[in-house]
Amino acid sequence: MDFRIFTEPQQGATYDDLLAVAKAAEDAGYDAFFRSDHYLAMGGGDGLPGPTDAWSTLPALARETSRIRLGTLMTSATFRLPGVLAIQVAQADQMSGGRVELGIGAGWYTEEHRAYGIPFPPVKERFDRLEEQLEIITGLWGTPVGGAYSFTGEHYRLEDSPALPKPVQSPRPPIVIGGGGPRRTPALAGRFADEFNMPFASVQDTEKQFGRVRDAVVAAGRTPEDLVWSNALVLCCGRDDAEVRRRAEKIGRDADELRENGAAGTPQEVVDTLSRYAGIGTERVYLQMLDLADLDHLELVAAEVMPKLR
Repeated sequence: MDFRIFTEPQQGATYDDLLAVAKAAEDAGYDAFFRSDHYLAMGGGDGLPGPTDAWSTLPALARETSRIRLGTLMTSATFRLPGVLAIQVAQADQMSGGRVELGIGAGWYTEEHRAYGIPFPPVKERFDRLEEQLEIITGLWGTPVGGAYSFTGEHYRLEDSPALPKPVQSPRPPIVIGGGGPRRTPALAGRFADEFNMPFASVQDTEKQFGRVRDAVVAAGRTPEDLVWSNALVLCCGRDDAEVRRRAEKIGRDADELRENGAAGTPQEVVDTLSRYAGIGTERVYLQMLDLADLDHLELVAAEVMPKLR
């Protein structure tokens, strides 16, 4: 199983906070450092000192790290024009030496769109736009150097684009699609995804959604082995029950609830939980680390969980 650290900096984190976690994750042997792409704190927090932009911070982190992969869970398609996003990700890929991945979704958090003046169309239109964005981004990256790319859709139109710059990775940076929707999410993953991610879901719900996506992959003329299958889970690990409770309280959660719905408990309990996901096909886990100052948490999992599941 691959182990990735997943952060939520809109809850209150500076670029320096993210850099410290990314460097610690790289030093501890994690496979990747991912971050959310949100502009407003959730759950009533003040979010101080304010949000950082995903595609501003990731290229900077790329220059400060050497091995760890970097990406988003998930970039909202409502935030950026697809041509601009293709340029941003390709440049970040160049700056990292080929270590960037694009997680992208339709967008869902109404309040952040209102707070920052970002249009938020109805859900059908958001998915229609996401589908066009995926076609455009992959089309731009896949156009041979010296060629031109054009696209005419309901929401976007590109005419004779030089389709530059190109990412380092070939054929492209991996695209991650995720979520629990029963129809359009599997269909888009079947066509475009290199990885499917099921966030914050039980083993049973994950298995059901993996099945839908596998069917969509086959319908698109691909095989399930073409994709990496992953979960995102809240992390709350401690050497004993007292440490588990302390970490849960620090992030405003109940330890017993997290044991039911996250990667929580003693290291052996976390191993047992992740083993159940591995049993239904999960190959990669994104551990959501909410207290970014608690680097000992990250190191504990690297020392006592990862070696048992790799």
